[in-house]
Amino acid sequence: QGQLVESGGGSVQPGGSLRLSCAPSGSISGIWAMGWYRQAPGNERELVASMSVSRTTNYADSVKGRFTISRDVRLNMLYLQMNSLKPDDTAIYYCKYTTKWTDYWGQGIQVTVSS
Repeated sequence: QGQLVESGGGSVQPGGSLRLSCAPSGSISGIWAMGWYRQAPGNERELVASMSVSRTTNYADSVKGRFTISRDVRLNMLYLQMNSLKPDDTAIYYCKYTTKWTDYWGQGIQVTVSS
């Protein structure tokens, strides 16, 4: 059964950039949507960006114009380019693949934006 592994997180100053990657560690088929979520301390997990199999994208208002979601269909990988980062973007970021049968989540990766 496939699992997801995030990479690319870390600490950055306000205004900086990071690129998150999400890779499947096993076989995952029947994907019809992929997305990035985040959860800050004391807050609920929220959708950051999503992409359907037809490449329709959706972004949270707070990240529009700063974040870009993309995918590599051949490798089944998902990316999140994050520019102009703000302290409010500090959170644990999770990737999620939605298939016909179930959802797959990554273990999460920390992103910290601080001066």
